[in-house]
Amino acid sequence: MRFNAALIPVLYSSAALLGHVRAADSDDATESSTTSIAESATSSSLEKPTFIPSEVKAPFFEQFTDDWETRWAPSHAKKEDAKSDEEWAYIGTWAVEEPHVLKGIEGDKGLVVKNPAAHHAISAKFDKAIDNKGKTLVVQYEVKLQNGLECGGAYMKLLQDNKKLHAEEFSNASPYVIMFGPDKCGATNKVHFIFKHKNPKTGEYEEKHLKSSPMARIVKTTSVYTLVVKPDQTFQIIIDGEQLKEGSLLEDFTPAVNPEKEIDDPKDTKPDDWIDQARIPDAVATKPEDWNEDAPYEIIDEEATKPEDWLEDEPTMIPDPEAEKPEDWDDEEDGDWMPPMVSNSKCDEVSGCGKWEPPTKKNPDYKGKWTAPYIDNPEYKGVWAPARIANPDYFEDKTPANFEPMGAIGFEIWTMQSDILFDNIYIGHSVEDAEKLRAETYDIKHPIEVAEDEATKPKPSDPPKSPMDLKFMDDPVHYVREKLHLFWTIARNDPIQAIQFLPEVAGGLGLLAVTFIALIIGAVSMSGSSPPPQVKKTAESVKQSVTDTKDQVVDAATSGSEKAQAEINKRTTRSSGPAE
Repeated sequence: MRFNAALIPVLYSSAALLGHVRAADSDDATESSTTSIAESATSSSLEKPTFIPSEVKAPFFEQFTDDWETRWAPSHAKKEDAKSDEEWAYIGTWAVEEPHVLKGIEGDKGLVVKNPAAHHAISAKFDKAIDNKGKTLVVQYEVKLQNGLECGGAYMKLLQDNKKLHAEEFSNASPYVIMFGPDKCGATNKVHFIFKHKNPKTGEYEEKHLKSSPMARIVKTTSVYTLVVKPDQTFQIIIDGEQLKEGSLLEDFTPAVNPEKEIDDPKDTKPDDWIDQARIPDAVATKPEDWNEDAPYEIIDEEATKPEDWLEDEPTMIPDPEAEKPEDWDDEEDGDWMPPMVSNSKCDEVSGCGKWEPPTKKNPDYKGKWTAPYIDNPEYKGVWAPARIANPDYFEDKTPANFEPMGAIGFEIWTMQSDILFDNIYIGHSVEDAEKLRAETYDIKHPIEVAEDEATKPKPSDPPKSPMDLKFMDDPVHYVREKLHLFWTIARNDPIQAIQFLPEVAGGLGLLAVTFIALIIGAVSMSGSSPPPQVKKTAESVKQSVTDTKDQVVDAATSGSEKAQAEINKRTTRSSGPAE
């Protein structure tokens, strides 16, 4: 209890000092924020180029020109959910419009998700099915997260070409060949690359997921996502022109495209007499005759002697001599009044009070309960494993990059954020054409978007030119370090001047000293014995020193304030004209 009581005034004073520093910084922060917002509001818009349709050719190429509705159709299907009986309709609406956040090119429109927290589905059929057998497949499109992305998808699906492919019925159950693009919700932040692979034995389709996906770029500027799948079964994922992932369809997906040649025999079982315990207790070993299991862990220290100043006749607790019986105490109703018990002050100056008992020490003869040592098991056969047999479901597909023909593209997503914009969709076979398209679109608009984003951001304030310009809330650790360094530099030559110039540092050092002493006294008190006289004398000495320092800080701070006010009055008098 003495430990806690000693800390209370220290913690209270520290909190008050920190509150004063934060209050001083708060005014500066408010003024700085207001200035930055005002400067952002007056920033001029950047000159922007005008949209010109690209002449790039591809099996499917979309820039969302005025005739976009002849190609794209929103879905009116119901979303299937095997985990729930509830039906979800694709009620989210779509629009083709220019971005309203960080527009890079005038007249450049894209397909925009218009509703937050809604299911959206829209698709466009290809004029001719895309078959990449023996060819490179390149999928590229732009994503602009105008309101950011906290939870939702912005990926596309390349749909399987079949007779059942109707835009009005496009849903999450529609067969797809490839799913590619960003997805984020909570801790999940990845660029999906999933392809569906047909088992040649069963005819069933299975999703193959990229094991280690790159992270999506969650920014309000445009990002361009590119997937390249080559006939040699390798792939690349490129974001904003930077390759972030490459690998093999045969090695980097789960479940693997090809199953194992051999599997564990499901009919094989471990024999009853199989020994798989590697080490066992030594059955031959016996407990040594001199092993005493009953020997205690600790024994009384027979060599210990009672300290000369130990007061055996003095109790450790005595009635409080300063306590007084309350005036309203009624002996008949409240019983006999007894003063509260307090620590005996006589015990504080000696090694201890009360009956002295020798301390205990570790028993050198203690050995504990005896157990037999472990030895290698002579009958150990090793870890049992079932026998391996040929996998009856084994097959080998050496060319999974020969995807099934694709007949349409679709966006089927749910998102908590609206205004996700898609643009410049390229699906074809030419890496060079995709790069050319990126140079004509992304490479032009992105620098303009970044420049406008930087121009509208709050401008950072000038860096502090001296420690006195620092603000606690900007960097508390740097603030304290620089203030301490300045204090010690001044104190080497003139301690009083250091206290006058930085009274908050001097006060803080005093509080730290009090805290340190309080911790020592508290620790000793909690140990159950009274602190030695030397510790108490040192504590009293430091406490008195801290009190004197505190008084000097107050006087110095007052003197410094008076000098500062006098200087202000002097300057005001010089700069002001006579009163009228």
